[in-house]
Amino acid sequence: MKTVANCVESILMSQPFLEEALLRGIINYSALAEELQETVGEMLKKPVKSGAIMMALRRYNPPADLGSSPKLKRMMQNLGDITLRSNLIDFTFLNSKTLAQSHAQVLENINETIFYAFTRGIKESNIMVSHNEKQRVLECFKTETCLGVKENLSAISISLPEDNSKVTGLYYQIFKRLAWEGIALYEVVSTTNEFTVLVEDELIDKAFSVIKRLKN
Repeated sequence: MKTVANCVESILMSQPFLEEALLRGIINYSALAEELQETVGEMLKKPVKSGAIMMALRRYNPPADLGSSPKLKRMMQNLGDITLRSNLIDFTFLNSKTLAQSHAQVLENINETIFYAFTRGIKESNIMVSHNEKQRVLECFKTETCLGVKENLSAISISLPEDNSKVTGLYYQIFKRLAWEGIALYEVVSTTNEFTVLVEDELIDKAFSVIKRLKN
């Protein structure tokens, strides 16, 4: 059977910004309880007093803290070099039996010093590359189905410390801070020890500033 506490926990977990603001003590419990009164009532299918919701908010016990664990703090402070690349283009192709061959043609001739990333999903694949390679990609993939092309992109790459995959909340912190600043991510690419986000050119200065402050 659902309880007021269950409902409050469900709401907070589905709205991480709200949860964080609550834990940081910057939200009025009484005002939030009144705001959630109708929603909790609908979830329980009966009227609920705001006092019961406020009590549930005060007793809320969040999962393992994703923002202040010593291990995560050390990991954030030890983030490595930040590399910025501009003038990029992103292609989306429908997956096919010949897609790997088309990709191989690009790799045979591409300059190793430029930015290049390839990701394959279940139904489509993306190629992110410097804009001056646009014609080469189009030529190599001329027999493939192009689903979209996005120009005027920039990338920010961050070198991650070793064992980053064993620390809970690292990517959450990066995404959260970008989201707080209203920065929409066009694409995300990661390897074991490197993390890259692509954003539209007009957002790059703001995004770079946020990434740079991650160590703090």
